[in-house]
Amino acid sequence: MRSKVYLIRATRKEEAGLISRKARAVYRALGLNDKIQPEDFVALKIHFGEKNNTGHIKPRWITGIIEEILKKSQRAFLSDSNTLYVGNRSNSVEHIRLAWEHGFTPDVVKIPIIIADGLVGREKDEVRVDGQRVKASRIASAFLHSDVMVCLTHVTGHVQTGVGAAIKNLGMGCASRAGKLDQHSVVHPRVNAKQCRNCGACLKYCPAGAIVQAENYVMIDDEKCIGCGECLVVCKYGAVKMKWDEDSRRLQEKMAEYALAVKNHFGERICFLNFIIKVTKDCDCMAKNQPAIVEDVGIVGSLDPVAVDRASVDLVLKTAGRDAFREGYNIDWSTQLEYGEKIGLGRQDYELVELKEF
Repeated sequence: MRSKVYLIRATRKEEAGLISRKARAVYRALGLNDKIQPEDFVALKIHFGEKNNTGHIKPRWITGIIEEILKKSQRAFLSDSNTLYVGNRSNSVEHIRLAWEHGFTPDVVKIPIIIADGLVGREKDEVRVDGQRVKASRIASAFLHSDVMVCLTHVTGHVQTGVGAAIKNLGMGCASRAGKLDQHSVVHPRVNAKQCRNCGACLKYCPAGAIVQAENYVMIDDEKCIGCGECLVVCKYGAVKMKWDEDSRRLQEKMAEYALAVKNHFGERICFLNFIIKVTKDCDCMAKNQPAIVEDVGIVGSLDPVAVDRASVDLVLKTAGRDAFREGYNIDWSTQLEYGEKIGLGRQDYELVELKEF
């Protein structure tokens, strides 16, 4: 049986209130709101955009969805997890302030912001996966303490996965910093001796006793390191470094397995809305204003993350008349879709239903 994907046409030139009503129409069509109970914690997973980024989902585009959710439960909140790299979104205080700068303030969105993995990304729970790539995923705690999730994604290209859409938002976006490290690297972190202040914080938090004292700096013992990422999280000076995994297939497969762990937690109480508006070459972690690589398409939604991403890619390619994602980075973005289908995350076979009324 094919998965249903709902589409409504929209462009960024339209007034924000109109886009909000269209997004609400897609959300209503999915039927998730009927499953929300008054005592449920409802996480709206979103990317608030890096500083100076302009492509991210705008807060006023989602107010209609929020209004619908608040009719069922007052325990809704916007959320993301802290970044692996050091920057404005690597701790909750600066992360929330940046979200405010981008307009996600209480007077606009009417619900609070909770960064799901805590102050510096240490709050996580392990979920068994037993997959080909991942045995246990490290998911930001607040997501696993929630009852319902609405996954709101801005579709973009991506330097490591080719495409960044719902699967990435779910798998990478819901992972704690340790989980992001797990997906991004196959080697252990290292310490830059010139940046190390020898403060001892990493020594205190390392659960494996893998950090040893040297003269004026610390070192990581590879034989003892278990790759948990705690040192990366607690270092305030950016002295702990990681090596990015250059194998896109491995990264995409890990990402899909992490996404499956989150989706399985929510069961039938999760939905996915992809905004195919100002699709850019790079993801919203890029701290700059990027041009669109294709004309705006609209908003698509589904209960199936693989189907909604497949439909999003198909719509972009059809609109562009070419593979606009591969033009950015010559990466086989289909890996995450094919592998996601293989492990039971969803189906690539979908029925596209275009909505005309909103």
